[in-house]
Amino acid sequence: MKKTLIVLLIALFATGTSAIAQKNVKLGHINSNELMQIMPGRDSAQTVLEKEVSDLEQTLKSMQEELEKRYNEYQAGQAGWSDLIKQTKQNELQDMSVRIEQFQKNAQQQLQTREAEVLKPIIDRAKKAIEDVAKENGYTYIFDAGVGTLLYSQDSDDIMPMVKKKLGLK
Repeated sequence: MKKTLIVLLIALFATGTSAIAQKNVKLGHINSNELMQIMPGRDSAQTVLEKEVSDLEQTLKSMQEELEKRYNEYQAGQAGWSDLIKQTKQNELQDMSVRIEQFQKNAQQQLQTREAEVLKPIIDRAKKAIEDVAKENGYTYIFDAGVGTLLYSQDSDDIMPMVKKKLGLK
């Protein structure tokens, strides 16, 4: 009997404590994708990245054109070549193909690194504004609705207007 009373008191105390703790939780949400679209400096960062993509695409295109040209030359001349010359030309074509694949791989990695580098100051500024708004307004948690991590938002506040104000955006 005494054990049952103790368990019952502990259960009541735990329930009461969690109810009190839940009342102090303040939830908010923001769509980070929407915020990034209006961040100052994003357009210039996008322009820089597009220029770099264009340069890499042009280099890749010229490499592919050179490979195609050499392949066509190989096709046209192979009938009159010795086996040694054919094998040498095939190796050259294969080497060029491998270099093109390596270039594509390196270009993709370079673009990912460059994108992170160019967007980092913008992301950091947005993150700081979100953190400042959350602290100033007593939010316990802020969910990012832009990446699909928010499943239910009835009891949370959209802090986008406050973050825009903090960043001086309209």
